[in-house]
Amino acid sequence: MSPLTVVALRTAAATVLVFIVLKISRRDLTIYPVGLLGCLLAGGVNGIGSMAYYAGLARLDAGLAQMLYGLYPLFVAMLLFLDGQRHGRLVLIGLALSLPATYLLTQTSRVAVDPVGVGLMVGAGLLFAVHIPINERVLYEVPAPTVTFYTLAAMTAVVVPVWLTQAPWRETLPSAAVIPLVGLTAVTFLSRLALFSGVKSIGGLQTTLLGLTELIVALIVARLWLGEAWTGWQVAGGLLLAAALGLAGLDRPRAARDHRVGWLYWLRPPMPPALTLLPERPSEEVMAARPEEGGR
Repeated sequence: MSPLTVVALRTAAATVLVFIVLKISRRDLTIYPVGLLGCLLAGGVNGIGSMAYYAGLARLDAGLAQMLYGLYPLFVAMLLFLDGQRHGRLVLIGLALSLPATYLLTQTSRVAVDPVGVGLMVGAGLLFAVHIPINERVLYEVPAPTVTFYTLAAMTAVVVPVWLTQAPWRETLPSAAVIPLVGLTAVTFLSRLALFSGVKSIGGLQTTLLGLTELIVALIVARLWLGEAWTGWQVAGGLLLAAALGLAGLDRPRAARDHRVGWLYWLRPPMPPALTLLPERPSEEVMAARPEEGGR
């Protein structure tokens, strides 16, 4: 199947699955207008990133592709810094180490690494990172299932029209692809719900760092199932990237995050109208000091 067909079918099916399994009701769909705009923006950005991801995956080995995509926690750290969350020097060191790590990962003696595929995977990681802080802002006020549904719906609204305008949608669905596609849909549903639940509970940066276990899964499966082998340079690049991500994970914010500043401050919910305060009933001490009112 073409990459565009895969991303379109699994995204649309995952959206329907969220609606059915979570039994989305009118109450679950309640969200403040700016929060809805944030979900749609995050889903649109991530939809473009998904198309770039699968296009890059078609050009690269699965292990290499996932390692390049695994740069996204560093992008998340930079974006959260711009949104008011401060980090120490370890994140900056990790960012510096990620550059030579990316270069080493692209070195192989077997076949030339497709530079377009490398660019697509890094770009997909960047776009995925952009949608994390956006959703984190919305999750301050909105439950995770609601954010999951609206974000996946926006992704579907982006990828399906692109798919319908291209020739691949006319291709027949191979019988051998049905079971993997169903599995991919289930994985998308579970991972998205878990992702946003984690972001709501422990924040975007720590969630993405813990999510790097996907690297281990991808590398092991690529080796055992797809028979992919790594060169010495690529092993060195992987270790360097692991060190960069580990340093970023050890870092802690220098101070409490100020939610009233940052490039995503516009995603805040509307402030309720000021309530007119009624005069409080005088206390016993005050009444005792005013004997003329004591008998009332």
